[in-house]
Amino acid sequence: MPTPYLRVHDAAAAIDFYAAAFGATEVVRLTEPSGRVAHAELAFGGEDDRVMLSDEYPDMGVLGPVTLGATPVALQLYIDDVDAVCARVAQHNGRIVHAPALDPFGDRSAKVVDPFGHEWLLATRLERIEPAEMRRRFDRIMNAEGK
Repeated sequence: MPTPYLRVHDAAAAIDFYAAAFGATEVVRLTEPSGRVAHAELAFGGEDDRVMLSDEYPDMGVLGPVTLGATPVALQLYIDDVDAVCARVAQHNGRIVHAPALDPFGDRSAKVVDPFGHEWLLATRLERIEPAEMRRRFDRIMNAEGK
């Protein structure tokens, strides 16, 4: 399974945000004498729910979304209580793009942007649906919207 590797302007602050807002646990942090975080790993639940991150290294072309002005990537994170996590995201200066709501695919989901420019799709699974049912629901939505 691929592991996301985030690049941020202030990795130490990002680690604090992810711990406070998402409940992430720091696994390792390698810090240069200057204080710049060269590498860190955070656990968001199980062994497979890890994210790696570092500070920016502009001289090596390692830049975060704030410096770049946007990100083309979203990170999907399943959590126990999307409403509580969104409240913590807002409390810690994250931005709620779409507030938690029921979606047609069995989740209560939301979209947030963290203070470091990364987009997160947060969801609490309410119903497990099979791929055929997912396709049926998707087709019904597309037909209702005339697409």
